[in-house]
Amino acid sequence: MSDMDEGGSPSTYRVAADELRQFIERFERLEAEKKDIADQQKEVMAEAKGRGYDTKVMRKVIALRKREPDDIAEEEAVLDMYKQALGM
Repeated sequence: MSDMDEGGSPSTYRVAADELRQFIERFERLEAEKKDIADQQKEVMAEAKGRGYDTKVMRKVIALRKREPDDIAEEEAVLDMYKQALGM
């Protein structure tokens, strides 16, 4: 069996390997960037906590800002109904 099966050539395989390496390296760079961003987010929260803010509540506010207002209103209405049912 030769290196040129099915119409391929050694250069075709080298190009595919180069392309694969480029995809992997791009993904690894993105992973490194993602880690850097996560570290920066931790620093922001540490700074906010140092200034007296409740970071747990801040994270909830951040999550709420990502959602649709109608979804939030519906969830809050159900929460209120459940709390009333429990006498809270």
